[in-house]
Amino acid sequence: MKIESQEISLPILKEKDIRLFVKRLDKIHPFISGNKWFKLKYNLIEAKKLGYKTLLTFGGAYSNHIVATAFAAKENCLKSIGVIRGEEHLPLNPTLRFARENGMELHYVSRADYRLKATPIFLDKLKAQFGDFYLLPEGGANELAIKGAEEILDASDTQDYICCPVGTGGTISGIINTANSMQQVIGFPAIKGSGDLLKDVICWTNDKYFKFINSYSYGGYAKVSKELIQFINEFYKTQDIPLDTVYTGKMMMGVLDLVAKDYFPKGSAVLFIHTGGLQGNKGMSERLGVKLPS
Repeated sequence: MKIESQEISLPILKEKDIRLFVKRLDKIHPFISGNKWFKLKYNLIEAKKLGYKTLLTFGGAYSNHIVATAFAAKENCLKSIGVIRGEEHLPLNPTLRFARENGMELHYVSRADYRLKATPIFLDKLKAQFGDFYLLPEGGANELAIKGAEEILDASDTQDYICCPVGTGGTISGIINTANSMQQVIGFPAIKGSGDLLKDVICWTNDKYFKFINSYSYGGYAKVSKELIQFINEFYKTQDIPLDTVYTGKMMMGVLDLVAKDYFPKGSAVLFIHTGGLQGNKGMSERLGVKLPS
C-alpha cells in the first residue's frame, strides 16, 4: 500500500535547513485509522483462519483501538467485545457511541481490575462470561500487529530520522524492524515513565539503533492544555493536516522544539509518522468545549 507523505513548510524549518515530511497514515481509512489498520490486518486474518467468531480487546473511554476494532469486526462479520477501563458514563462519548453502534458489546471494569487484564485469572473470568474469543491486547500490540506495522515504511522513505508516537510499542517496533541501517528511529512516548515499554520494544525488535525521547508527554497520557489545543488548530490552519491531542499533536510540538534546539543536523530530512487517532478529537472537543479538527 502506497501512503502519501506531505512536506511541511514552516519558517523554523527553513531557518534550520531541515526538511520535515508527514507520512499520512491518517488518510488510509476513515474508521480503521492510521496505524490501527496495519496492527489489525494480520490479527483479523489469524482470527478467521482459526475459526473465531468474536474479538475481545481492551481500551479506555477515548481509545482509537476500540473504534478501529469495532468497525473492523463488523466489516469482517465478527462480533466484538470491548473491555473498557472505568465506569460507564451516560450519554456515551463519541468514541464509545460509535463502537456500540458498530456492534461492540461494552464491558466496564474498575481501574484496579483493568490492571489485571493480562493475567490468566482475569482472562478466564472473561471466557466464563463471554465464551471463546480471539484476544487482542490493549492497543492491539502483539507479534502479528508488529508484522503489520513492518509494512508502514516503503522504499521512498529514505529520510535520516523517523519519528513515531509510542503508546503500547507495537507500531514503532515494526518501524524499527524495517528502517535501514542509516536511519535513526525516535519514539515519543505518550505516557510518563516508559521503562517497561522500552523493554517491550527491545524484545520485539532487531538490534538496530533507536531511542525514546521522554520530554514531550506534556503532563501525561491524554492530558490536554490550552497551548496544545492552540497549536493543533494553528497547525491545521497553516498545513491542512489534522493532529490529535494524545499522540500526534504532542509529537509535532516535540519535533519542532527539537528542530529549534538544533537536535537534527543541518540538511537533515525527518519523517513524521502520522498514526491517525483523529476520532478522539470529537470526544475531546465535546468534553472540553473546544473545537478541534477531525
